[in-house]
Amino acid sequence: MNTLTVDSPKQSIRDVKVGDGVKIYDFVNLYGCEIGDETKIGTFVEIQRGATVGRRCKISSHTFICEGVHIEDEVFVGHGVMFTNDKNPRATTDGRMQTPGDWTHEDTHVRKGASIGSGAVILCGIEIGAGAQEPS
Repeated sequence: MNTLTVDSPKQSIRDVKVGDGVKIYDFVNLYGCEIGDETKIGTFVEIQRGATVGRRCKISSHTFICEGVHIEDEVFVGHGVMFTNDKNPRATTDGRMQTPGDWTHEDTHVRKGASIGSGAVILCGIEIGAGAQEPS
């Protein structure tokens, strides 16, 4: 894996580990994450520090993948999918603005070959099983 950093009007990519053949479209915000070989990252996607995306995945446009999300190989993520990592989000603790020390993120795992449909909101602390898909 190579470490990629790009700062342009169309891409903000900082300290991202990328595999061979990764395709990243414009208007993305990627930082401190890891993306496996041959994965495609669509337009207007954000992937945060500590998140991992496996090999040969497709992450469609307008998707948000936060810290603590781990996506295995060959996963499809539809347009506008939002992952969460905090079961009890708050702006303040005891009247003061929260800091990273005030909360603990909950990991989410998406297993190999799963398919997540457009517009899904994935709550934290769950596991989506291998090969899982929406009912037809």
